[in-house]
Amino acid sequence: MVSLPRSPATSLLRFLFLGLTTLASPSRAQVELHVPAGLTKLRAVEGAEVVLPAWYTLRGEVSSTKPKPWEVPTVIWFLLEGTNMNMSQVLAHISGVTSSKPGASLVYPMPSRNVSLRLQGLQEKDSGPYLCSVNLQDSQGTVRGHSSKTLELNVLVPPAPPSCRLRGVPHVGTNVTLSCQSPRSKPAAQYQWVRSPPSSQVFFAPVLDAIHGSLNLKNLSTSMSGVYICKAHNEVGSAQCNVTLKVSTGPEATVVAGAVVGTMVGLGLLVGLVLLYQRRGKALEEPANDIKEDAIAPRTLPWPKGSDTISKNGTLSSVTSARALRPPQGPPRPGALSPTPSLSSQVLPSPRLPRTDGAHPQPISPSPGGVSSSALSRMGAVPVMVPAQSQAGSLV
Repeated sequence: MVSLPRSPATSLLRFLFLGLTTLASPSRAQVELHVPAGLTKLRAVEGAEVVLPAWYTLRGEVSSTKPKPWEVPTVIWFLLEGTNMNMSQVLAHISGVTSSKPGASLVYPMPSRNVSLRLQGLQEKDSGPYLCSVNLQDSQGTVRGHSSKTLELNVLVPPAPPSCRLRGVPHVGTNVTLSCQSPRSKPAAQYQWVRSPPSSQVFFAPVLDAIHGSLNLKNLSTSMSGVYICKAHNEVGSAQCNVTLKVSTGPEATVVAGAVVGTMVGLGLLVGLVLLYQRRGKALEEPANDIKEDAIAPRTLPWPKGSDTISKNGTLSSVTSARALRPPQGPPRPGALSPTPSLSSQVLPSPRLPRTDGAHPQPISPSPGGVSSSALSRMGAVPVMVPAQSQAGSLV
């Protein structure tokens, strides 16, 4: 049993259709609906347009002629959808008024005995059986007959542009697979792989799977490098894609991956060493900067009176007290000269006028402590000869 949508307009059409069919008994049926022989199944391409041909005649007429003045036809086209064959109205011409879905129209304006349906902008969902129903009345409203015919429409879809992929690592001696698949095609697409010039080549089974679109290349060599083109096709169209195969002689991909991983590991180790060095430096600085409040300052070592002094010319004499360095040695050998300390290590007396009473000058005493010349030489002292002074006060 055929079910109709439950909208008010559709229910009215269903009632009218069933009522007219019931009233038009076989004895009174005078309408015959025709379709071209061999055109009950039509095919069209998505996006194009198609005409579903149909016309009616009165019984006993040899050919279709113009409608008579008294003829009042009621024409309805339905699309039977789904497994339950639900009736979806496509076009209706009732009482001289035509209503239709977008893209649907009658080929000839009414009144006309040619009730062919034109469909434009086809989509795949427009596929299915179409039912044409014609009810004929006269001007007084008397039903003169009813007839219906069914045509089947199949909307074909050309293959959508496929996607080409390379699976595997193209090294010499390895195997790879070139895959090609179109996301949409009706009927299902067939696939063909070719190699583009200058090394043209056409592939067949068993390396080619024409149904699933895969091409298996085994034991690769450098001469197999090139551009491979996949063509997806069916009876209403075709589309293609390509993939470039470059066969390498070494594991370049593995080397590159290893280099990247090695670089990342090296950077990680470097960052870790820097952080470890900074942390260790901070750990060494913290005890040095930690000053205790009860710390005692170191004692200053006393310097003897005969310690180093700065000479007038800015140099430092290295004469130190013999008592602070080592115990005195034995008396100097006879004939050895005892070095005299430099002028910078002596305390000069305040200037006085030379004496004229004939007194002899006092001899200069040696360095305190009786340090020998050899000890002074080892300590870096420079012997200085002090000239004698005459009675008149001049230097001799």
